[in-house]
Amino acid sequence: MAGPLGSSSQLGPAQRQAALDQADVQELDVVVIGGGVVGAGAALDAVTRGLSTALFEARDWASGTSSRSSKLIHGGLRYLEMLDFGLVREALHERSLMTQRLAPHLVRPVSFLYPLKHRGWERLYAGSGVALYDAMGGLQSTRGLPRARHLSRSGALRACPSMRKDALVGAIQYYDAQVDDARHTMTIVRTAAAYSALCASRARVVGFLREGERVTGVRVRDLESGREIEVRARQVVNATGVWTDDTQALVGERGQFHVRASKGIHLVVPRDRIQSSTGLILRTETSVLFVIPWGRHWIIGTTDTDWALDKAHPAASSTDIDYLLSRVNEVLLTPLTREDVEGVYAGLRPLLSGESESTSKLSREHTVAHPVPGLVVVAGGKYTTYRVMAKDAIDAVGHGLDGRVPACCTDRVPLVGAEGYAALWNSRHRIAVQHGLHVARVEHLLHRYGSLVHEILALVDSDATLRAPLPGADDYLRAEAVYAASHEGARHLDDVLTRRTRISIETFDRGLAAAPVVAELVAPVLGWSPDQVAREVQHYQARVEAERLSQEQPDDQTADSARMGAPEIVPLA
Repeated sequence: MAGPLGSSSQLGPAQRQAALDQADVQELDVVVIGGGVVGAGAALDAVTRGLSTALFEARDWASGTSSRSSKLIHGGLRYLEMLDFGLVREALHERSLMTQRLAPHLVRPVSFLYPLKHRGWERLYAGSGVALYDAMGGLQSTRGLPRARHLSRSGALRACPSMRKDALVGAIQYYDAQVDDARHTMTIVRTAAAYSALCASRARVVGFLREGERVTGVRVRDLESGREIEVRARQVVNATGVWTDDTQALVGERGQFHVRASKGIHLVVPRDRIQSSTGLILRTETSVLFVIPWGRHWIIGTTDTDWALDKAHPAASSTDIDYLLSRVNEVLLTPLTREDVEGVYAGLRPLLSGESESTSKLSREHTVAHPVPGLVVVAGGKYTTYRVMAKDAIDAVGHGLDGRVPACCTDRVPLVGAEGYAALWNSRHRIAVQHGLHVARVEHLLHRYGSLVHEILALVDSDATLRAPLPGADDYLRAEAVYAASHEGARHLDDVLTRRTRISIETFDRGLAAAPVVAELVAPVLGWSPDQVAREVQHYQARVEAERLSQEQPDDQTADSARMGAPEIVPLA
């Protein structure tokens, strides 16, 4: 599909190679390091201001923190309690933009039940907080979400029959929004590419170019061919999240701040294990616990513990899993067990260090610095405010370019797939008949691709075998695996099963049944030999085994277990 300026929004093999080739010969205005949501947002912000832009990611798009969040787009009720009104207001404004204008195909309302345990004062206290939360979110017509409502105990139990009667005396139901974070981040990258940004994953920045004190570009190694290029740029943006300090060390300069990693884990259980029409938010000793509706599943999380081990392999321990199960079981009639857990994932939050010894009390606000001429560093923040972080980073780039840079316009730039989504949603029954699919299947596709759905449907129409679901993962069509490689930048089997789809956490076998079929489907697109197909499947099997092993270990053995059996992905033959 042609992009807004006639460029392709595809992130396929040909587009990746072309991006690396062009970056090798063209001096750019901006190079962004890091393909998480902030880096992707910075690339989109820069290119839509008219700056020539490149974006490099060492692994897969969103492979770090940006695919391992709670999948919520929210202001953060607990930040109100911390009196961080500015952060909450900012985040709620971003939530409205995403649900209404920027990504309505990816960001959708989700309801939560807040159980009350004390009569009288708690309803007044919590009700006032939620009312303020609603008010800060704006009018319903502009924020796209219903307002909160108070429920009696019987009303709350009708909404969530799985809750124990003695776990509440009443409740408040309120609304936030949710997103598939990995898809959203990848879609931001596709949008940047549509505006002519040069985007390449599996391209590691291994050094900086210098002219005296000034940073003048980066050295980039293509991890799949081994080729190394020098990319010259007037400004470089370091948006590497929990790797900020590591990337900063390549410059040979001490950073103006440090980023501390906090581990959060989530469990995924089948929807039928908890009878409820709404999500839950539960208070814990240090933070809050969410039970979040996720298609045919629930996501339960999160933990908040310091992490000083391998940032590439954050791992859930047996202790983490038991903690979440014990907390959610405090309110459930039928307790969850280990056997109910389909999937587990762990991620690291990039928190600005030095403000508190407790990670749960560290600030989620972000910081932008210009440590040396030619280099901008952005760190901290939360997923919901990625666009604001990106704007601030490119504003700093503008100062480095003597201020001759247009103002940010990304609050008015819908992501690819957003334009026309509402009309297609209203036409979903006709689309289903036209393409011989069940309407539920079309709804699933629209929620994932928006108006890009026609590209998927073209694959289905051209090859009847691609309309079949993947083995052991009925929610996903075979066409979606092919599309992940041809259009969405998936380079390896792990990318498809873990981030383009969520098969790795939504199935009890963690995607092992689907893996060989997916590998064969993407092989022609990615040019894999039979040996490469076998290596990809073996690598994925080893990854699953390593994760399972880590989840049986106590905290002090988790990192070693996570690395065992999970080697670096083998470069393409």
